[in-house]
Amino acid sequence: MNHCILMAEIVETPQLRYTSDNQTPIAEFKVKIAGLRPDDSPSQFKAVGWGNLAQTIQEASYGPGDRVVLEGRLTIKTVDRSEGFREKQAEITVQRLHRINDLQSMLIAEAPPIADSGSSAPANPPPQQKPAANPAPDYDEIPF
Repeated sequence: MNHCILMAEIVETPQLRYTSDNQTPIAEFKVKIAGLRPDDSPSQFKAVGWGNLAQTIQEASYGPGDRVVLEGRLTIKTVDRSEGFREKQAEITVQRLHRINDLQSMLIAEAPPIADSGSSAPANPPPQQKPAANPAPDYDEIPF
């Protein structure tokens, strides 16, 4: 199964085009993701949305600097370069796209209200959970 979720920043404005055969909309844009370590440079690659998602991307005015969560399929394409060698490039086919600011707004809207009673204890503390009757065995104890 090929399914990934990435947090990225849009680098260039999405370009909407249509397939020549049945006029299916396609939105293409570049995104960058942070490196694994602080001294690593960010990686850039192409993101592609098809159909209704492509139109939504165009209508929602996504643009450079927008931080997004991309959900989709990751592929590696081999491209022949004019310098005479082949280069491998990552590309994500986007199935869902969310602006991070929109996600933060949803989380804040869904969060329970904080009671201001002057104490630092929560208004409705979570119920205490009982420990499991038979805790899972340590994997070192399982004979193979």
